[in-house]
Amino acid sequence: MGSSAQHDSRFRSSIEELDVKEHEEKIEIVPQTPMERQIALEAALKVDPGVKRFSWAAIQMYLITFVICCCSGDSGFDGTVMGGINSMKQYQDYFGMTGVGTARFQLVDVMLTEKAAYFPDKFGRRFSMFFGNAVLVIGALITATAKNKGMFLGGRLLTGLGSTCAGASAKSYLAEMAPAHSRGAYLGFLNSFYYVGQITATGMMVSTGNFASDLSWRLPLYIQLVPAAINVSFVFLCPESPRWLYSIGRADRAREILARFHSSTNDVRSPLVDLEMREIEEKIQIDGADKRWWDFRPLFTTRADRYRAYMVILIGESFSCLLLPEESLHHLNPWCDRSIKWQRTYHLFFADPAEGCWDHVTKSTAYFEFCEQHNLIGSATIDRFGRRRILLVATSVMVAILAIVTGLLSSFGSAARSNAGITFIYLFMVVFSFGWTPMQALYPAEVLSYQARAKGLAFLGIVSQIATLINTFGLPVALQKIGWKVYLIFLIWDVFEVIVMYFVLVETKGFTLEEINEVFEAVNPRQYSEQLLKERQEVRKGQSAVA
Repeated sequence: MGSSAQHDSRFRSSIEELDVKEHEEKIEIVPQTPMERQIALEAALKVDPGVKRFSWAAIQMYLITFVICCCSGDSGFDGTVMGGINSMKQYQDYFGMTGVGTARFQLVDVMLTEKAAYFPDKFGRRFSMFFGNAVLVIGALITATAKNKGMFLGGRLLTGLGSTCAGASAKSYLAEMAPAHSRGAYLGFLNSFYYVGQITATGMMVSTGNFASDLSWRLPLYIQLVPAAINVSFVFLCPESPRWLYSIGRADRAREILARFHSSTNDVRSPLVDLEMREIEEKIQIDGADKRWWDFRPLFTTRADRYRAYMVILIGESFSCLLLPEESLHHLNPWCDRSIKWQRTYHLFFADPAEGCWDHVTKSTAYFEFCEQHNLIGSATIDRFGRRRILLVATSVMVAILAIVTGLLSSFGSAARSNAGITFIYLFMVVFSFGWTPMQALYPAEVLSYQARAKGLAFLGIVSQIATLINTFGLPVALQKIGWKVYLIFLIWDVFEVIVMYFVLVETKGFTLEEINEVFEAVNPRQYSEQLLKERQEVRKGQSAVA
């Protein structure tokens, strides 16, 4: 790409050209290579440094993010509520059953997730969130007022469909709205709200579980509609995704939104906005494959597309669900007969018998709060340390913890070692919350091209549900048949993940969504991304020298 001196020379030329022009004039620089784009970006930032953290535009973006995050919070609420009410005697007596069997809904989700690709590209990100959450509200009302099993199952079907549709659109929306330098934090917080839903649900059921009436399980189901109703009420007050607007021919409106939320001057002709619009114009096709909801070829057409799809599988729910599934916490029976103390620990933390349910809920609430704190810390550090570094370090630490767990829970262990093993499993989940949970929403949304984003996130949902089905149906049998050796299998799998990520994981820190497209079109995307990051540092050094 040339020597450092050449970079400095080109950078000074860009600065001088900007100084000659009037502030309101449009930049005439037409960058071609990523290096030239970076130089142009640094020059544009001299004129327009972007939105400040506590400006009115930033505060508006925070409020928008809260509305969008309700989609994720409801997903966490939904899963936790079903686990809790399944253990309630009042619920079981009303329907004459010992549980609903949530696995059947995962099978339905696999069939419905593909439909989540239709609305975001056809009608926009906002309408898709509105539609999904409106369906969820209807489903929550049906389950909360259900008089029989059929009515209850029908309501659960609607809540699953609505949650899937709204969740995929929320990820696309924030990825396309957030500035490149803080995209990691915004999408990390989106996924972190899953724990907010869990904490809310578990905390509520501590109280409602003591009710003798049907409100013990109906009230949590009513409350489930609250975050969805917040999104339904306010989502159309949020601006539409500028990239979707451009894709339907509304370039002027897309430019206005970028100026409002990315420019410090709110000037539609800001050089910073010009650069973003130029990249969008180059990469997004009007009437492209994203308008044909049945066309999933953009995920697999080229080598770059297949690489992106593999990254979605790698960093999305499939790899993360198979690291060490949370379901393992509920199937530790092989070690429960080692001591009376351990039996009590098991009943309080992992089993769901009616007599121990609320102790379990209380302690789970504290655990979810602890995970949420580390999840938020992880979200706040993504844009500072980068995706690749955080994932590699977190997964390596998880490998070490899982090796300890395997040893402690082996057939040669004692009750004390078993108790210690369970502590390390919780520690494992804390590290997972720090390193992996924020990435589940962020990385798939940003590595996918615009044409494939909605379809890719729907594909991610299908893969994640399949991984969850493997855990749901296979893990209890595996623990029963081979006991502690299950953790040895997970250990080997996690070591494999670290090796794979080291060689193929692409760093996306600080790149615009359109620049990420170019990275994946390179012969070796991982090496190319590292090269661009080094060149960016050289440009910034040149900027400091000029200053």
